[in-house]
Amino acid sequence: MSVIYLPNILLEIPRNSITAVGLPLVAGFLSGYPTGKVCKGQWYKSLTFPPGLPPRQVFPIVWGSLYFAMGYASHLAVKAFDESLTTARKSPTSIALTLYYAQLALNLAWSPLFFFKKQVGLALIDMGLLTGTTMYMTALLHEPTGGKSTYLLLPYCAWLSYATYINAVDTGLQSNRGDVLYKSGCKGSPCGAE
Repeated sequence: MSVIYLPNILLEIPRNSITAVGLPLVAGFLSGYPTGKVCKGQWYKSLTFPPGLPPRQVFPIVWGSLYFAMGYASHLAVKAFDESLTTARKSPTSIALTLYYAQLALNLAWSPLFFFKKQVGLALIDMGLLTGTTMYMTALLHEPTGGKSTYLLLPYCAWLSYATYINAVDTGLQSNRGDVLYKSGCKGSPCGAE
């Protein structure tokens, strides 16, 4: 493997633990905050969701915690990158840092796709890519960070798997009803889901 070049700013942000945590928290807030209005609308209320959906009040708490943890994991990753003396050690860390920014972009794209564009199928594809990218990133960071990043990222991986289930079943329920535009009046509600 070779070391992937990252622009200096993408390394500088996570070098400081405050900006490392702040970036996903602020970006996640900006991406997710406007969903409250959509959740009160007819389109959203017409969705059918699978069993096991938590109350909507859980989502901001969970996502805030996950954004904090992923941000701190990026701080640990860049520390491992900076302390790596060999290409063999820097390479997986540079790939993981690249995947960190890719998963952050995929994460931030989900809410606009689902809530504003109402493209639940595209949101599901995004969620699948996000989940796979995050799991691979977590695996790559395990050794360079001595497993510390894994403890921070495993809850995120688990939540993404759960969110993929919700998105996939929701998409299937709507498709099976022949109502892919979601114009009927069924119940649902993960307001605040990112």
